[in-house]
Amino acid sequence: MNLAYRDIRHSLGRFLLTCVGLGLLLGVVLAMIGIYRGLVVDALTIARAPAIDLWVVEANTRGPFAEASRIPGDIREAIARIAGVAAAGSITYQTVEAQYKDKKLRLYVIGYEPTRPGGPAELVQGRHIARNHYELIADRASGIELDDRITLGRSIFTAVGITQHQVNSGGDPAVYITLLDAQKLQFDLAPPAARVQLARGAAASGRDTVNAVVARLQPNASPDAVAETVRRWKHLTAITQEAQETILTRSLVDRARRQIGLFTSLLLVVSAVIIALIIYTMTMEKLRQIATLKLIGAPDRTIIGMIVQQALALGFIGFAIGTTLIVNIKDYFPRRVVLEPDNVLVLGMIVFGVCLLSSGLGVRAALRIDPATALGG
Repeated sequence: MNLAYRDIRHSLGRFLLTCVGLGLLLGVVLAMIGIYRGLVVDALTIARAPAIDLWVVEANTRGPFAEASRIPGDIREAIARIAGVAAAGSITYQTVEAQYKDKKLRLYVIGYEPTRPGGPAELVQGRHIARNHYELIADRASGIELDDRITLGRSIFTAVGITQHQVNSGGDPAVYITLLDAQKLQFDLAPPAARVQLARGAAASGRDTVNAVVARLQPNASPDAVAETVRRWKHLTAITQEAQETILTRSLVDRARRQIGLFTSLLLVVSAVIIALIIYTMTMEKLRQIATLKLIGAPDRTIIGMIVQQALALGFIGFAIGTTLIVNIKDYFPRRVVLEPDNVLVLGMIVFGVCLLSSGLGVRAALRIDPATALGG
């Protein structure tokens, strides 16, 4: 006879309702883990998209993502001539707001040279940019569809390609345009402002300024050796791809990681307390039944097994409900939620440990019951 099963069946409705409530709580815990993983993936996506090995940026800065960086665009020619460099390209990054279908879009605009490194890794629809002006590739998260037209600055662009999961660390969807268009968008003044500058006699400044030069190395070249060669020029800083990813994870998402980690820990503690109180309450409701079992000679391990089985059933049914819920709704979150099998497995093991620890309160109360209680009025 399985005493835990019979006790659960006796109050099945309340037990399942409790499991649903606990499942919602554990679902929030799993969602927080997925949101953190999504933050890390989003932060690294733009940096990994060009599939390059080296970032050349302004001296004493940590790259175009963590700090502002502006260098002359023609530096790419000097970088391309370094031994071990297979190809180099200039690239710019800027955030703009654009009007699209009666709503404001916040976009992360990436300017690159179509014949050089720096463009999107792959397209899910359409083609790559083929003209020097007025074509763009948009991420699917922006809502821009193939052949749609959108105004950026004072120019109208046509979407010729669609990418997927290309967003910056803030969640803004990326759009790719040519470097010339990006520089025009970034540096061209509005006509009134241009007339004011002209009246003041201000000389027109060159627009061949970029945020970084990216380089793809030959298979046998050492990124650290090439980076050291660039650093000798004093006015530039070279960062390897590995170092760039380290900067992104430790700088851009570190505070969010700690905050989400603290919140997740608090939720796990709350879950443990809730499970402990539920098991304790279920135990206190059947004191007379437990005393009767002791009176007829039932061993303590039978009573302990019943309480532990109830705690494990409560935890794992709730965990299954929470996991199923998050897996089915994660695509509707405003930010990407990344759930890896190892995250789910680790959380399941944590829930197992929490259930065992939480059942201790009920076990302690059950073992202290006097068998004579079964004979009381």
